[in-house]
Amino acid sequence: MANNGGENGNFSFAQTGRQGLPKIQTRKETTEVCHDDTATPVKAKTMDELHSLQKKRSSQPSTPHTATGQQVSAFNAISEEDRQKQQLQSISASLASLTRETGPKVVRGDPAGKADGRKAVHVEHHLYDSSLFGLSDSALKFTHILYNLSPAELYEQAIKYEKGSFITASGALATLSGAKTGRSPRDKRVVKDEETEYELWWGKGSPNIEMDEHTFLVNRERAVDYLNSLDKVFVNDQFLNWDPEHRIKVRIVSARAYHSLFMHNMCIRPTPEELEDFGTPHFTIYNAGQFPCNRYTHYMTSSTSIDLNLARREMVILGTQYAGEMKKGLFSVMHYLMPKRGILSLHSGCNMGKDGDVALFFGLSGTGKTTLSTDHNRYLIGDDEHCWSNNGVSNIEGGCYAKCIDLSKDKEPDIWNAIKFGTVLENVVFDEHTREVDYSEKSVTENTRAAYPIEYIPNAKIPCVGPHPKNVILLACDAFGVLPPVSKLSLAQTMYHFISGYTALVAGTEDGIKEPQATFSACFGAAFIMMHPTRYAAMLAEKMQKHGATGWLVNTGWSAGRYGTGNRIKLAHTRKIIDAIHSGTLLNANYTKTEVFGLEIPTKIEGVPAEILDPINTWSDKKAYKDSLLKLGGLFKKNFEVFVNHKIGKDNKLTEEILAEGPNF
Repeated sequence: MANNGGENGNFSFAQTGRQGLPKIQTRKETTEVCHDDTATPVKAKTMDELHSLQKKRSSQPSTPHTATGQQVSAFNAISEEDRQKQQLQSISASLASLTRETGPKVVRGDPAGKADGRKAVHVEHHLYDSSLFGLSDSALKFTHILYNLSPAELYEQAIKYEKGSFITASGALATLSGAKTGRSPRDKRVVKDEETEYELWWGKGSPNIEMDEHTFLVNRERAVDYLNSLDKVFVNDQFLNWDPEHRIKVRIVSARAYHSLFMHNMCIRPTPEELEDFGTPHFTIYNAGQFPCNRYTHYMTSSTSIDLNLARREMVILGTQYAGEMKKGLFSVMHYLMPKRGILSLHSGCNMGKDGDVALFFGLSGTGKTTLSTDHNRYLIGDDEHCWSNNGVSNIEGGCYAKCIDLSKDKEPDIWNAIKFGTVLENVVFDEHTREVDYSEKSVTENTRAAYPIEYIPNAKIPCVGPHPKNVILLACDAFGVLPPVSKLSLAQTMYHFISGYTALVAGTEDGIKEPQATFSACFGAAFIMMHPTRYAAMLAEKMQKHGATGWLVNTGWSAGRYGTGNRIKLAHTRKIIDAIHSGTLLNANYTKTEVFGLEIPTKIEGVPAEILDPINTWSDKKAYKDSLLKLGGLFKKNFEVFVNHKIGKDNKLTEEILAEGPNF
């Protein structure tokens, strides 16, 4: 073969190698080092160093705040290492065993991660001399703390370590909650002590099931021992209540990235400055849901237990991985802490008009609370949990927890568009190849959910606070077809219907006949209230009277007959009614009074057929209407029997006024 050295510079083809192929010979013509100078070399000598350059130090993710100016942190004067030590000391104290009086050795960071150039900081917490108590295996190891991780970091943890975690086509994180796909109200316990015995609502109708202090501590020790046995735990330090004057600091200790991301979305995310000055939390959740409780322990009825100790300001979760237990557990805590401060806690939606007029929406599932409170012409303050203080209304949460079953872009565009990167999708079914979610699929559960930050909603008001409400709207889906589409309520009537918390569900029987089933939930959230419903109702009436708010009962159910014979009231008509309430025009309408319930109904509303405003006009069979009306009235009276003997105030006058506004036969 010809020598190609002149053409190829420093190499040539010469001789013959194996199988007749030419050999390549190189000639060293220079002492210079040959290198690629097309790009600047990286400043790393090893791959580990290169990987460390990929990430830069940053502040913690936070909920957007529009308030100007931040308080100077008390931690600014100390070093970063000392600040981390104080932070870890607080976390170790939270995880302290009460029997051994000691907390675990904790170190910040992922145990699977390699050193990133920062010096490791670890501490342990001792209430007393540890030599006085027996050591455990967990005391000989480090527990790695994954502290207030960002959504991206939590995605990585979930996908790598938690089976059933996937990124969907929209960017949301799909997860599974295990065997429990909903709350377990029968397994929820509250410690009954000298204080709560008289403050809380106990007995018939109450959601509060008692347990004693000793049993709580047994379950707490079980949860803490489980968490301390793990190589790593997730810790979230966050806030509840957007009103800075009444903000509650909460700490959530959990074993799953799914739980940490869920609470990251649902609670208010602190700024870096707020996190530095966080200190000791007001309330702590120990979520050891992957580990069961001991069913032989006193008060336990299954392997699941959700325990609240209001004196210790702690909550323990065992035997359920359903994340909604944390959200609603904290809501129950707020139902206890806020009224003690003279603040009304509410299970409601809340929006605000451009002129600052605020409306509260109460309603059980299926009444249209989410649909009617989500209005593109108004700002969303919150969709589920609120406080009403002397400062006005404030959202308790930093996110939304929306139902996903049969979700569509056309019906719920805001929720649809909010399901993107950072959102948690619980128990949904998706295509194994495209990862497109099928929201109509119920293979895992019908209770599919999405948890996302509230700023994912375009018209959310940040910060989530507003002035005192002008309108309090109680929604009912009346399948008996006898409640008017809208009624103006007196204060006593508002209290009566607020305490009742009525709607109707449709249930099928074996022979195919469908009957409406009345459902009552005190204060439109009986599962979460801690004190007697009349206390919340009295606070509501007091605030409504003080700030000039008007109560309304809006029926989104049936007209011209009960379910099966009548028609569902059109959503377009209900929206016209809500618009008239917001604008104030409905206050100036002419009213007549109905029989039995004594409700004031308007004679005319623009855009709503006048004949549907009084239900009796829409029924062709007047006797059937009267029978249905009396039946519903009787159900109201029967439900209210549990509240009759509870006195409000010293003279019981208010209780009598409320009872007088119920159905009158």
